[in-house]
Amino acid sequence: MITRDIQSELIQSAKEYPAITILGPRQSGKTTLAQMTFPQLGYCSLEDPDIRYQANKDPRGLLASYPQGLILDEIQRVPELLSYLQGIIDAQPTPGRFILTGSHQPQIHQAISQSLAGRTAVLELLPFSLSELSQYNKKALSTYELIINGFYPRLHDNSLRPGRFYASYMATYIERDVRALINIKDLSQFNAFLRLLAGRIGQLINYSSLANDIGISSTTVKNWVSALKASYIIFELPPYFKNIRKRLVKSPKLYFTDVGLASWLLGLETPQQAQRDPLRGSLYENMLILEAVKQLTNYGSRPLLFFYRDSNGNETDLIISHSRDFTAVEIKSGQTFQPEFTSGIKHFAEILSPDDTLTKMVWYDGQQKTTYQGTTILNPLLHGLNLNAN
Repeated sequence: MITRDIQSELIQSAKEYPAITILGPRQSGKTTLAQMTFPQLGYCSLEDPDIRYQANKDPRGLLASYPQGLILDEIQRVPELLSYLQGIIDAQPTPGRFILTGSHQPQIHQAISQSLAGRTAVLELLPFSLSELSQYNKKALSTYELIINGFYPRLHDNSLRPGRFYASYMATYIERDVRALINIKDLSQFNAFLRLLAGRIGQLINYSSLANDIGISSTTVKNWVSALKASYIIFELPPYFKNIRKRLVKSPKLYFTDVGLASWLLGLETPQQAQRDPLRGSLYENMLILEAVKQLTNYGSRPLLFFYRDSNGNETDLIISHSRDFTAVEIKSGQTFQPEFTSGIKHFAEILSPDDTLTKMVWYDGQQKTTYQGTTILNPLLHGLNLNAN
């Protein structure tokens, strides 16, 4: 078993809070992380029908069976259990006594706000990061092997075929979890919608266009997008504006939490197909933006992430904001650096205030690490992302 990057943050949180809640997509390794980090605690999976029945019928008895502490897996299955945890924690607020995991954000966040506010730290565990994956593979995977395989732990742990894994993931988790959040009458329409989203990675969301292409209402599209976000299937990147009110009304971009799933939805089966595909740049961008999210969240940082686009179409793929410190990143799948890669960053720099600081970077698929007019040029797969999480 490998050590997850988030483990140190998890251990530190367990010294400060009586409960720790680990959220993230199915199969991201939440259970393994919890059991590996806290082997002294008992374990109950609320996916187990017998355990779930006991949790519903005799919650006090279930919790009393584990006086030294407990890992409660998939807590969203019985969110009412958190109300009983509240009383136990208030009576004996021992740090690190309860570890909760879950895959559905709305249900858990609502239950936490009602019962465990101030009593639990909330962490997010996404699929493997590049540094975690390197612990598995003696031979580094190429860019397009990574894009085809994705980063789910079980796929790499068991050397599974990506096509078989993602087909099973789709049927076993995505369809079931999304159905638990919303009523999907036509599953074929929903599957077509997912494939359509995969074809629009990194594009502005246009609900009307998506609705017309599938033959459903804009309201249905919005509900489906919300359910996919809540289940950690897709990730939303908002635009950057100095005026916060503009951020709330402008269209965001969508990316998949795991690029392997996006590749599978696009029908890509081999690294060679991915390298030749017209959407290779979007898939490369998807992979690295989520890598940035993983690196920052794994080490306890909570920066604001955006993209930038002005009225003239000048664009920067990723903006990382720490108060008045900004990192602007342009992402290109090409192997040769071109000076025009930095043009969007220059336009973003022009809107900043004199007191703001800006780090400029281009992530590309070439071999060399260099600088160009104050911009660092590097390949994250070779040199790391070099993000300084404050």
